[in-house]
Amino acid sequence: MTEGTERARFDSAEMGALAHLYRGEVYRSTLWRQRLDTTTNWAVVTLGIALSIAFASPEASPLPLVLVGVLIVFFLMLEARRYRYFNVWRARARWMETHFYAPMLHDGDLRMEEGWHRTLAEDYWRPHYHVSMWVAVGRRIRRNYFWILLIQSVAYVGKITVHPVAADSIETFLARAAVGPVPGVVMLGFGALYILAWGTAAGLSWHDDRRRAARSPVRTGMG
Repeated sequence: MTEGTERARFDSAEMGALAHLYRGEVYRSTLWRQRLDTTTNWAVVTLGIALSIAFASPEASPLPLVLVGVLIVFFLMLEARRYRYFNVWRARARWMETHFYAPMLHDGDLRMEEGWHRTLAEDYWRPHYHVSMWVAVGRRIRRNYFWILLIQSVAYVGKITVHPVAADSIETFLARAAVGPVPGVVMLGFGALYILAWGTAAGLSWHDDRRRAARSPVRTGMG
C-alpha cells in the first residue's frame, strides 16, 4: 500500500487482533468500574458511622457530621481520579463498538475512509485523559455523591435544629453550629461554600457533557 492511500478493509488476522484488543479494553474498564464502586461504598459507610455517632443521643455532638465531610471529599477526589482512568478504557471500547462492530453488524462496511482507526491509534501512541479532573468530580457527584452530600447536609442541619431540644430562635441555632472558638455563622458559611463548590463542579460537568453531545450524536467519550 502506497503512502497516503487509505485502507479499504482489515484482513482476518487484523480482525482477530482487534477483537482481542476490544476484550482487553472491556476487561480494564470493568475492573476500574469496580474500583469506583469501592470508593463510593467507603463514603457511604463513613457517613453511616458519623450519623450513628451524632444521633446516638440528644446530647451527642454534631461535629462528626462536619469531620466526615473531610473523608467524603477525600473519597470523592480519589474516585474522580479513578474515573479518569476508567474513562480512558471505556472510551476506547465504546469507540470500537461504534466504529467497528456496529457498522460491521449493520451493513458490513467498516467505513475506514472516516479515519476512525487513526484516532484509535493516536490514543494508543499518545495516551491522555479524555476528561478534566473537575469534570470527573462533577460526574461522580451527579451519579452518586449528590445523595451522600445531601444526606450529610440535611443531617447536620437537622441535628443542630432538634437536639438536645428544638431550637426556638436563630441565636440558639447559630450557637449550636459553633465549633470551639469558631462561631456558628462561620461554620454555616463554610457549609454553604462546601455545597456551592460541589454544586458548581456538577454544573460544569453537565455543561461539558452537553457540549460533547452537541458535537457528536454518538457518545463515545473519545476526545
